[in-house]
Amino acid sequence: MPTTLILTKRDVASLLTMEAALGAVESAFAAHARGEALMPAKVYLSLPQHGGDFRAMPSFMAGAAGVKWVNSHPDNPKKHGLPSVMGTYILSDPETAVPLAILDATWLTAVRTGAAGGVASKFLFKGKPKRVGFVGCGVQARVLHAAHVAVYGADFESLCADVMPEAATRFAEEIGGVAVSATEASHADIVCVATPGRGIAVKNEDLRPGAHVNAMGADAPGKQEVDPKVLGHARVFIDDWEQATHSGEVNVPLHEGFFERASIAGTLGEVVNGTVKGRMKDEITLFDSTGLAVQDLAVARVVYALAKEKGVGIEVPLVD
Repeated sequence: MPTTLILTKRDVASLLTMEAALGAVESAFAAHARGEALMPAKVYLSLPQHGGDFRAMPSFMAGAAGVKWVNSHPDNPKKHGLPSVMGTYILSDPETAVPLAILDATWLTAVRTGAAGGVASKFLFKGKPKRVGFVGCGVQARVLHAAHVAVYGADFESLCADVMPEAATRFAEEIGGVAVSATEASHADIVCVATPGRGIAVKNEDLRPGAHVNAMGADAPGKQEVDPKVLGHARVFIDDWEQATHSGEVNVPLHEGFFERASIAGTLGEVVNGTVKGRMKDEITLFDSTGLAVQDLAVARVVYALAKEKGVGIEVPLVD
């Protein structure tokens, strides 16, 4: 009788490196762009009465299928002492439907999102950055920083900004960066924006020519972080047409008529595959990340393989 491997958050964190996540996420972008993956649109279960929502994210790539059940409850830390985002992943054998593993996806989600930003910078920023700005200094900023260290090395200056100055100071102390204003952070070579709110965090006039922006926080209808004026002159790339146009950074400007679908340069996966050009000249580039189910699947497969190799986790006869 087959068994199912149970992996806790601690197990996942002990196995998953940023370097492994970067490789898995880059391959997932490429496979998605080539049409080699199945990924139905993310399903939202909105519960405003509980101040949050749930999302179901199924996907398939050759050899594996899986689904992530993840939430977004921004008030969790304050009200309940819990993370605002928690997830569980079920990894299945597509041939037999046996659940190979059930693993915590909270850390997996954070790391694969940071890795997506690292892949975007690798393909869309020209050269090596001298300064990387982080607007929003929560968990996501930490994995975005780790991803950029993995891509470029640790010798860039980190500029840290947050609406809560103490959060920026704490993050800066952790990574050896500098706590600054959002304006200063937005003037970096690469700007990583990861905020939970619906307000504009990065202004058009604060971005320098040739900058690259990773817009990571808009993951639901009505959310946006970057001044819509930026989209009018930037070269914009998305992770998925369906998700981005309904819940990504471009969703509000599109629905309000400030931006046209035809102005989107393409997907990051197309850039990775070489079918769409990334940066053309010294324009601003922007990556609109909504988070793809195939990224979760790719990283979950890596974690599962490492766990089996190293004997990590608990095997249970779940379907017995």
